[in-house]
Amino acid sequence: MKRKALKLLWPVVVLSLLLTVGTVWAEGVPGVTDTEIRIGQWGPQTGPAAPWGAVSRGTAVYFDMINEEGGINGRKIKYFMFDDQYNPAKTKAGVKELVEGEGIFGFVGGVGTAPGLAVMDYLTEKGLVWVGPSTGSSHWIEPLKRNVFAVYPQYADEAAALVKYAVETMGKKKIAFFYQNDDFGKGGLEGAHRQLKKYNLELAIELPAEPADRDLKSHTMKLKQADPEVVIMWVMPTHGVILRKTAAAMNFQPTWMTTSALSDAPMMEQITGGLWQGTIFANFAETPDSELPLMKKYYQAYEKYAAKGERWGVFFYAGFGFAEPMVEGLRRCGNDLSQENFIKQMETLKDFKGIFGRITYTPERRQGQKEIFLSEALAGGKVKRLSDWIEADL
Repeated sequence: MKRKALKLLWPVVVLSLLLTVGTVWAEGVPGVTDTEIRIGQWGPQTGPAAPWGAVSRGTAVYFDMINEEGGINGRKIKYFMFDDQYNPAKTKAGVKELVEGEGIFGFVGGVGTAPGLAVMDYLTEKGLVWVGPSTGSSHWIEPLKRNVFAVYPQYADEAAALVKYAVETMGKKKIAFFYQNDDFGKGGLEGAHRQLKKYNLELAIELPAEPADRDLKSHTMKLKQADPEVVIMWVMPTHGVILRKTAAAMNFQPTWMTTSALSDAPMMEQITGGLWQGTIFANFAETPDSELPLMKKYYQAYEKYAAKGERWGVFFYAGFGFAEPMVEGLRRCGNDLSQENFIKQMETLKDFKGIFGRITYTPERRQGQKEIFLSEALAGGKVKRLSDWIEADL
């Protein structure tokens, strides 16, 4: 009788031990239980790229909204984010801690080319999905990695579109390029060279700056001496502010163009002290005052869930946009949520439309979005749209 009782109690004892050791994953899929899906993200909340950190806070609000609506197929999203200070070593340590300490199904967003490169191989080895790296690097798509789904348009295509506008629409021929000396900046530089070659033109000057540089006087002087009609900047917000203020002090006033990474016109207007007016830039997401119904819905979520003092801007609601295709893929999985089925369902997305351009994936394609549009910054942080959505694969 005692032996029979022990036999009946054995499954209960085993379950209790498992719960004591850690979470029991549904169907053996890490980061997934019967009631939740664990998603992680890194983003610089402090340091020179801190303005970009709004992306991960925007994703938090988006997931709050999704959870309030009932979650995804009966599961709520449990979201983990951390400040990596745009430091690849911190990114690597934080991601490893989440994966091995908390258990994560996958990652979304994640600001920065260098931080992303620091963890890409690790995520691939662990078989974890990563949707929407918050950077337009070609590393996410070349060579193809089944677990990585890029959303952000390629920096090279953005730069090519800006050069095309400068030459064909504005009639400019003398163009300079100022860039961050890493994969982020070099991606834009490659696109500028590619497009200029079509016109038999070359850059008046191409000038790199190291991420740690804070005195750009000599850089600005070299740019001014090259006497360009247009300067295209491919830098983080800190460098954008320093360059524009230094140029103003030197009475250097070319037409300024820049990447979508500096497309938050109201913020850039504020932190440059009003010097952003006239800047032409690429956009990967709708403008802050968009009348799109989905943007209005997201603004309501921002008002309800965002922390006090949080600003509604491009970087913040980009956190919604990078996560949109991930949520769609999770929904398409139904009750069969696994890494393999998620990848399979993501490959069925065709012209998916949220607040970004159209997104398509196939077994051979991991660059989801190829559309951008161009805008010009006006006084007071206002934005004038210069084009419709255009295919940026030029």
